[in-house]
Amino acid sequence: MAKKSMIAREVKRRRLAGLHDKQRLQLKQQMIDGDSSYDERWQAMVDLQKLPRDSSRSRQRNRCAFTGDPGLLSRFGYQDAHSAKL
Repeated sequence: MAKKSMIAREVKRRRLAGLHDKQRLQLKQQMIDGDSSYDERWQAMVDLQKLPRDSSRSRQRNRCAFTGDPGLLSRFGYQDAHSAKL
């Protein structure tokens, strides 16, 4: 069983990622866009860095739906050890 603080931290990360997802995508597109000037791309990079770190999807960890432990079968959302119980 995972600690409750770790589960709460993951919930917070998922919430922040949902809030800032569109803004993060727009800033990344602006950085890649060849039509933007150097200053616009630089400002987009600075604005992206000002977003919370936990709003990035790469900081999320897949956790078991039953116990909250890390590592799971991504297709079902729970650990391999729980497949025998179901």
